Amino acid sequence: MSLADKIFIDMCNEIINNGYSSENEIVRPKWEDGSPAHTIKKFGVVNRYDLSKEFPILTLRPTNLKAAIDEILWIWQKKSNNVNDLNSKIWDSWADKNGSIGKAYGYQLNRKIDFPEGKMDQVDWILYTLKNSPYSRRMVTNIFNHDDLIDMGLQPCAYSMTFNVTGNKLNGILNQRSQDVLVANNWNVTQYAILIHMFAIVSGLDVGELVHVIADAHIYDRHIPIVKELIKRESYEAPKLIINRKINNFYDFKVEDFILENYKTSEQIKNIPVAV
Repeated sequence: MSLADKIFIDMCNEIINNGYSSENEIVRPKWEDGSPAHTIKKFGVVNRYDLSKEFPILTLRPTNLKAAIDEILWIWQKKSNNVNDLNSKIWDSWADKNGSIGKAYGYQLNRKIDFPEGKMDQVDWILYTLKNSPYSRRMVTNIFNHDDLIDMGLQPCAYSMTFNVTGNKLNGILNQRSQDVLVANNWNVTQYAILIHMFAIVSGLDVGELVHVIADAHIYDRHIPIVKELIKRESYEAPKLIINRKINNFYDFKVEDFILENYKTSEQIKNIPVAV
């Protein structure tokens, strides 16, 4: 069993067995038939992934790593807020007729800020600091800009990264205000694990830990039977992540520069109902 599978199984069991249900509350999300989409949740979930030991991708079901990387590059490398720059269609429902999701995600990372080191965006500031002051304790990004929330097609769920170098290892803390565990958990974990790998490579560092902090980790009511079946499946050893290490510029990475070797999984889950 991979460590990522064990963490996921333990988290889901904790939510299902000891979580708080919204059944008697008025909730915003709804199912396609109009009925309220209730959840069972745990507050303040913290999961730790040692990236030096394995790449934390689920084997209980396949995660589309190529699509996940394409999205993280769309946000952090292209710094785009237009879905036309993304190869998948998963953001289309939050975009306007021109494809824009407003002042959200990549837009915030692309904003120029007057840092003490000079005027640059948040991504370039992290890259600059990793090369010039790697033991800084100030390497924090934040895309939950309250002034711009009204102009966002979707307010960010994964909103902050804190980077920290210990010895020669790059660690990161991902803060997430809310997460649909079945749909998004491993998607986000693999994305930000890849981001740490990329930043480490171009900074001459090794990878350390990804710490994932989720304020509201929830499983929707119609997802509970799916999750119960999922966490009983056979698990496999984690695959090996192969990265093109000839790249020394973060902006040169492409989806094709990442390969999973020996990625064995159980079958995919199809037709997962999505609350809106």
